[in-house]
Amino acid sequence: MPIVMRLDRIMAEKKISSMELAARIGTSTVNLSNIKNGHIRGVRFSTLEAMCQVLNCKPGDLIDYVTPEELAQERALGEIKERSYKKRSED
Repeated sequence: MPIVMRLDRIMAEKKISSMELAARIGTSTVNLSNIKNGHIRGVRFSTLEAMCQVLNCKPGDLIDYVTPEELAQERALGEIKERSYKKRSED
């Protein structure tokens, strides 16, 4: 998927821990970790807004679109891990 989360970069720039950010935006550290690592299908605007307020940034700083070529390059460098969002079959 060419949409990637850059939350980890912004958090490093702002020198804020996952525990602190989670507490300040009112979510769990597990949920924040899922967002940060791209293990999500979507994010609520209210959560995105809270992250932007705390980190003093814009949504485009947290969410990025990369071309297929850039995506392949970042995967090769280990910056982005492959995610599968196919619907799970129900047993």
